[in-house]
Amino acid sequence: KQKRRLTRSRSIKPWYRNGSLIAGIIIVGLLILIAVFAPVIAPYNPITQHLEDAIQAPSPAHWLGTDQFGRDVLSRLIWGAQVDLRVGFLAVLIPFVIGSTLGAIAGYFGGWLDTVLMRIVDTFFAFPFYVMVIVLVFVFGSGESSIYIAIATVSWVSYARIVRGEVLIAKKQDYVVAARLGGMSHARILVRHIGPNVLSQAIIYAMSDIVMDIMAIVTLGYLGLGIAPPTAEWGSMINDGQQFITTQWQLATIPGLVVVVASLGLSWLGDGLSDLLSP
Repeated sequence: KQKRRLTRSRSIKPWYRNGSLIAGIIIVGLLILIAVFAPVIAPYNPITQHLEDAIQAPSPAHWLGTDQFGRDVLSRLIWGAQVDLRVGFLAVLIPFVIGSTLGAIAGYFGGWLDTVLMRIVDTFFAFPFYVMVIVLVFVFGSGESSIYIAIATVSWVSYARIVRGEVLIAKKQDYVVAARLGGMSHARILVRHIGPNVLSQAIIYAMSDIVMDIMAIVTLGYLGLGIAPPTAEWGSMINDGQQFITTQWQLATIPGLVVVVASLGLSWLGDGLSDLLSP
């Protein structure tokens, strides 16, 4: 018994020695703090226009310069973190709940329900994620609510497939068989016994899904289908700044770099959670 404990302790690194997890926590935590305290740390109102100060180079008054409407780029970048992170995180919740629930039910009961669900999942996977999101937002109209609906319509299938596969394995384990023999209801077995043991993979995937959602939001903003202006949003900032790329390169480059950093932080956080939850 002592040997098994020693082997296990050597195979699982403590969370504070997990480089990916620590880097992800630092980056994502810093971005969340910036988003939460945006009203306090942003030096200017992100939507107030000062046309007389349009397209200014970085200076002590405006660290990252101003855009074509004289708005402070740093302030819009800070407020953009609030918008993009809020939509990115909230857009994961609905497909996570719906997909995990349907996947667990289909995997547990099997039969025609499982067959129908998997055919629907296969149909969704036949189309590229971003193409479907763009088409749905175009149909529903631009705006935050349309983005939630579009992402939820497309993303739930991934969680359904992941959880279904985990439930197919878990329901054959001895503790589930014992629960059935003990007369427990199917709902109680799913919620109290199978659920906690299969959701870790869905949680890990959610981290990478947030990255996809943020990229979708930025892409929609770049195409003019995202959050309606003049709201500060990273994708629209990249779109607005690209016409000045040869003269004021920071207008488009800095928001793009922020998107890359946010994506890396979330990816590292997902990798760290994967090592921690699935050693």
